[in-house]
Amino acid sequence: MFVRVLTEDQIRQIHETSLEILDRIGVHVPHVEVLGRFADAGASVDHDEQRVFIQPDLVEHSLEQAGKTFSIYGRDTKNVAQFGQGERNYNSIAGEALWVDEQGQERRYATLEDVATATRFGDALDAINIEGAMSDPHELPVAMRCVQVMVTMIKNTTKPIHFWYHDRASAKYPLCYPFLEPISPLRFAFNGVDLLFETSRLNLPVPIGPMAQMGMSAPATVAGTMAQENAEILAGICITQLIRPGMPVCYGGICHAFDMRTTQLIFSGPEQAIFGVAMTEMGKYYGLPVYINVGLTDSKRPDAQAGMELGITLALGAAAGADIFGHMGISGVDQETSLNMLVLQEEGIRFVESVMREIDFSDEALGFSELEDVGPGGEFIGRDHTVNYFRKELWFPRLLDREYYDAWLEGGATSMEERCRQRKEEIMATHETEPISKNLEQALDNIVAAARHELL
Repeated sequence: MFVRVLTEDQIRQIHETSLEILDRIGVHVPHVEVLGRFADAGASVDHDEQRVFIQPDLVEHSLEQAGKTFSIYGRDTKNVAQFGQGERNYNSIAGEALWVDEQGQERRYATLEDVATATRFGDALDAINIEGAMSDPHELPVAMRCVQVMVTMIKNTTKPIHFWYHDRASAKYPLCYPFLEPISPLRFAFNGVDLLFETSRLNLPVPIGPMAQMGMSAPATVAGTMAQENAEILAGICITQLIRPGMPVCYGGICHAFDMRTTQLIFSGPEQAIFGVAMTEMGKYYGLPVYINVGLTDSKRPDAQAGMELGITLALGAAAGADIFGHMGISGVDQETSLNMLVLQEEGIRFVESVMREIDFSDEALGFSELEDVGPGGEFIGRDHTVNYFRKELWFPRLLDREYYDAWLEGGATSMEERCRQRKEEIMATHETEPISKNLEQALDNIVAAARHELL
């Protein structure tokens, strides 16, 4: 099941425009060693301006070299997320500065305890197979924050994890794929590039995802934004391959539109649905696994707007063939983290995954002999065939309302937001994470102690 919005000619147009951007306009890379490697590879480098002009042949060579499949594992290695292998993955947000306990309340700065809470919570959500920290703990020193976050997450989930790295020094400790985020238009941050020298020692995969904003940090057109975003990703791929040839990468086509009325990024308008599908097509054109920002919402509550926005964009992105979707658990446009919102998004993921299922077309499933036995005017509700199949063929929601009106009234006449809250409270009260061994716990605590001593 695939949807498309670009023709083959349009894909080539974007690709060729991106190559021209890199060749004639170039990108800003404030890293002396990487600039030297670009120069050695034949690129034109202005060392004074820290600007590199990347020729098409270097881009093509880097694309050929880049690893195009990889897997990441959790504490329990049975929990694996596969990229470039036909699987779909869903991750919660790697970290937000603010946290809201209930929609409509005051936000507060996120804490390390929120990391533990979010990780235990995500451990219970079957549809979330890569856990993000969801919190950027305000009380911890930034120099070693990611180390403490990693250890807290490993203690509270058996799934693969994701969080924000800080710099090269702190990247010596965590084991998590780094996220390389170019700064649109056409710039890279020193730390984002520099820390790759550390993670490359283990050949950790690198998602590359600029967030070019149409009309703000990119041209005010869909096509122009995609061409720029694509150029920034291609430049990032060149950087990864100059640091370590063959390093696996993930194509992060996560551009967005910019709302000229509210003057903030748009998480989930019609343009985001277009971007999700089209950037998936671009990434697959290069044979790469693809990460897109769909399943998100501009709403601050798990309400009708949130359901509509996350459902439409997620369904189209999944049907386009992307590999990973996120970041789930954000309330509004990077406004704060919300477990209630994450609950709603998991229900949306479960819905979409059921839509994407493989349909059984066996003779028994087609049911000719069953219909022959029942005949005209018969019924199927009491048949063995129905008993054998309905649990496999029907999707059963956890949150959506399908009750008769009177039953709904007797149940409290709840809204979706209330059911999300109830589901959250149920998980918080009942879920227990598989405990870690004493030896592993001690080893993790030693890592934190070493990081504190060295980094602070």
